[in-house]
Amino acid sequence: MYRNYDFRGIINSMGLVFGDIGTSPIYTFTVIFLLTQPTEIHVLGVLSLIIWTLIILVTMEYAWLAMSLGKKGEGGTIVLKEILLPLLKSSRSVSVITILAYIGTSFLIGDGVITPAISILSAVEGIRIISGFENTGQSTLMLIAGLITIGLFSFQKRGSDKIAWAFGPIMFVWFLALAVSGVASIFYTPGVLKAINPYYAIDFLSTNGLVGFFVLSEVTLCCTGGEALYADMGHLGREPILKAWRLIFFALVFNYLGQGAFLIRNPDSKNILFEMINNQAEMIFVPFLVLSIVATVIASQSMISGVFSIVYQGITTRIMPMLKIDYTSGKLKSQIYISTINWMLMISVLYMIFIFKESSRLAAAYGLAVTGTMTITGLLMTSIFYHRKQMFKVGVSLFITFVDVVFLLSNTYKIPHGGYWSVIIAAVVFALIIIYTSGQKRLYELMSPTKFEDFIEKYNQLYASENKIKGTALFFSRDINRIPQYISRIMFKNNIIYENNIFVSIIKCDSPFGVSSSFTKEIAKGLRVFEIKLGYMEVVDVEQILKDEGIYEKTIFYGTEDIITRNIIWKIFSMIKKLSPSFVQFYKLPSEELHGVMTRFEM
Repeated sequence: MYRNYDFRGIINSMGLVFGDIGTSPIYTFTVIFLLTQPTEIHVLGVLSLIIWTLIILVTMEYAWLAMSLGKKGEGGTIVLKEILLPLLKSSRSVSVITILAYIGTSFLIGDGVITPAISILSAVEGIRIISGFENTGQSTLMLIAGLITIGLFSFQKRGSDKIAWAFGPIMFVWFLALAVSGVASIFYTPGVLKAINPYYAIDFLSTNGLVGFFVLSEVTLCCTGGEALYADMGHLGREPILKAWRLIFFALVFNYLGQGAFLIRNPDSKNILFEMINNQAEMIFVPFLVLSIVATVIASQSMISGVFSIVYQGITTRIMPMLKIDYTSGKLKSQIYISTINWMLMISVLYMIFIFKESSRLAAAYGLAVTGTMTITGLLMTSIFYHRKQMFKVGVSLFITFVDVVFLLSNTYKIPHGGYWSVIIAAVVFALIIIYTSGQKRLYELMSPTKFEDFIEKYNQLYASENKIKGTALFFSRDINRIPQYISRIMFKNNIIYENNIFVSIIKCDSPFGVSSSFTKEIAKGLRVFEIKLGYMEVVDVEQILKDEGIYEKTIFYGTEDIITRNIIWKIFSMIKKLSPSFVQFYKLPSEELHGVMTRFEM
């Protein structure tokens, strides 16, 4: 069966990967039956839709297809883009895929706002099931949810690894509770097992017309967090996540079937999961409620960490501005904290809780981001399989993408009911990415770097004639064949030249992980190039790498830009640049050795 280390990996996956999808039974079934009558045939149809959504959109799309596309360490929309771009030949195709990846990334971040809000609020609403608390005001519940949210985000700076060891066991208990309660309920109404047959899903959609189509938008709730299987592959590896999903899939299915069985017996139920647990064993309801709140906090933690990872990928692939990064764990490189993102997320989540007030109303806004991300994942996967000539997977991927599109279209009706918030959040993120990438491209065109041959000629003349400063100076340059303006200015205009000059070039590799560093050949007397090659998901200590190579610099020079413009777009870009840490600050190089050289550009 499972070896000890397999079991540890499975338990860790339950805590770090499956929080979102694991807590979806709290609200999914309840929200769906706000749209349709809880007749037995409707219950069977909805159950069948849920089961086959988990099979098609989570098991097939992510567990099978997406996770087959990367090695350990790969996962997420940006990763799919990085895999696909080398396979493309036309610049138009590159542009289209790049835009799609940007949209997918924007949707994922939008998802990071609504998911914690609906998870925490739905769990807290279970307090009303406790005897004596039936009339608890919604304002009180919102306040409790708000306090939990503030506590969760305030803890982030300390690092989740300090309590992460408990996440897995807690979620294991949660999934066990879901499975056991579901099986216990199925025992009294075994007829719900018929829902495994996809006939009931098809029949429900065909007989309920537009209502059935709208119900699909709420069925989406059952697979929230499904994209985490692929996105978190870099943290834990492929095998533990897949093995954990095999167990979690059955726990979820049993629980949904159990909720369906309970609803058939109790058609007047409003908060189905909590009422089912309370009906089965009233004495354990309060412990179960506490467990559910803890599980939603863990689920929210997973989403927050996921957003941090997405933003970090965006920074390293140069589609997002550099932000201050704190490393919260000496053991896990993936454990990072981005204060700007953390507090923006917290404010946004609190805003969602207090604007929408109820989890059912939040559900009305939820789904666009998830289905949008899944659709883009499907499109990117299909393109990758096509270019790799894996035609069977192309066919399967096309079918899955079609299903994704259907779910996406069904969620469009939510736009006037609060779904516009998903669109707004994603649009803001997308606009910032476009402005930043376009601004960086325009800025690079204006920099007028010195050709390598011309630079070397002037350098040799200067090095031979001028008095040199003792010690080592570092200069950062992305491309050694195009020397940045600030280096030429320092050396040739200000006549500043050191005995030992090193150009440091940090090169992003196509693979997600791996770090290598070395000197290239000496290009001139007193001038060497030091290359650091790293994967686009690597978190590195540049200063330590330099010291390991015996580089003890006296001064570090870097370029900074002052942008003059009347264009509103470039003004936004200029503000982003001013608010963002510089390249050297991002990599936490010693401040006492840093010397920034400003160049003015008119855009």
